[in-house]
Amino acid sequence: MIDFNGGPVTGDLDVHWIHGVPRKQAETDPLLQVHRYDDNTYILRQSLTVTHEAPFLFLLFGNDRCLLLDTGATDDAERFPLRTTVDTLIESWLSEHPREEYELVVAHSHAHGDHVAGDVQFEDRPNTRVVGKALDAVQSFFGFTDWPSEEVSFDLGGRRLELIGIPGHHATSLAIFDPWTGILLTGDTVYPGRLYGFDMPAYVDSMGRLVAFAEQRSVTHVMGCHIEMTRKPGRDYPLGAQYQPNEPPLQMTLSQLRAVRDAVRKFENRPGFHTLDDFIIVSGMQRRTLFRMLIRARLHRLLRR
Repeated sequence: MIDFNGGPVTGDLDVHWIHGVPRKQAETDPLLQVHRYDDNTYILRQSLTVTHEAPFLFLLFGNDRCLLLDTGATDDAERFPLRTTVDTLIESWLSEHPREEYELVVAHSHAHGDHVAGDVQFEDRPNTRVVGKALDAVQSFFGFTDWPSEEVSFDLGGRRLELIGIPGHHATSLAIFDPWTGILLTGDTVYPGRLYGFDMPAYVDSMGRLVAFAEQRSVTHVMGCHIEMTRKPGRDYPLGAQYQPNEPPLQMTLSQLRAVRDAVRKFENRPGFHTLDDFIIVSGMQRRTLFRMLIRARLHRLLRR
């Protein structure tokens, strides 16, 4: 049995994330990148050459079960071999930590399509539970009775995760803290990119609670599910970009988490784009906001031809 007490451990984030390929170059990125943070924690990224969303996924191992958080933006197993990759990682882990029975739990940071599309690859997998996408299914599975303010735990077998609801980007958005690594997983609520507050009052409330939650814990890194900024302060890649060679790191800090909280409070009643050095607050999704995004994306595609 692995002793998951005594964290957070020091993990490996010396990684060069796949970021697409230049225009007119043959594809060279793997369809799915796997990075080992430590022996029991893996970070995966779907290729930009497959989808501009290029979401990150997380695989956490405990003594009794492992958790796959999110399943990416593609259901096609040939273009996105998620099931094969996860099975290989589990088999490798079990070869070092033999168990008679070992469960895979497939859950989601939230239920937007670019985080749940790969669920179908796990529908017939033995010893697997796929958490439903509806809010009541999420609440029931994890044991929430006072959503979203209640804090609940989910035990992987000695590795006990701590969860709160953080709606605002999506009604089902979750934050998950892992004491073993100190990583706070924030889905699409906080990451280095465009942070969409579709329900700004809920987003403001969630960010206040999320910062308070984080400040009570030994958070080492804040990790969302995308990278959309460049390393130039206040500059992002256009919507639909499939080549992002100048990305900042995925991991953010507690200070940056506080900055997101302060920004959503400031811009709650000011619809539109609000650009800061490390992220962009998109307050609401009015026609003018959407039009601006689509025009920029169209221009980017034309220049890439």
